[in-house]
Amino acid sequence: MRTREFAARRRGVDPVEVREFQARVSDELAMLNETVRLLTQENDRIRRALRDWQTMHARECRPPEEHHRNSGHW
Repeated sequence: MRTREFAARRRGVDPVEVREFQARVSDELAMLNETVRLLTQENDRIRRALRDWQTMHARECRPPEEHHRNSGHW
């Protein structure tokens, strides 16, 4: 839709064609805005879930205590 030609009329272009085109563009923009809104919500949900998982994982995976580090054979 980057280029659109309208039928020539005596005083410019056909206003009916222009209004139909504007309505189509408007509908497409509304759909795209809704898609962006839903994807933003999903992105926020995933970001929160990742942050929660990282917090839980950090608590469960604490490094071993200092005296266990060098308790190996060598």
